[in-house]
Amino acid sequence: MSIHDDVFFDDYIGSLYRRRPRPPFEAPPFFEQPDRPPFGPPMGPPGAGGAPTGAPPAFTPERPAALLAVDPGAIRRCRYKFTYLWLDNGREFWAYLVFIGRRSVSGFRWTGRRWVYFGTDLRNIDYFECF
Repeated sequence: MSIHDDVFFDDYIGSLYRRRPRPPFEAPPFFEQPDRPPFGPPMGPPGAGGAPTGAPPAFTPERPAALLAVDPGAIRRCRYKFTYLWLDNGREFWAYLVFIGRRSVSGFRWTGRRWVYFGTDLRNIDYFECF
């Protein structure tokens, strides 16, 4: 074992070995995991992952009779916009989505007085409308 074993490693290519510099260790960033929302509210200004500074629109949209399938492609346009969500459990509320994955969304939900962080599975959303 030489002094350089921690700096170089052997790379097997075909029938040849070659010495290459060892890459620095970097843990993969959490947000690159495409279908897992962050575990806590993102920090930063509105539009960059933070909660909005004001209240959502003062009206409640009327729920359409036809239901649309909710998938990441359909709801992706609602990221960083005020979005009204109708869930399959009967709840409905204004949201400000900051993460849209393959199977889930997360962001901030309006309680009537303030924004609180939330997340839900796309299967729980019956319908949505963004403004």
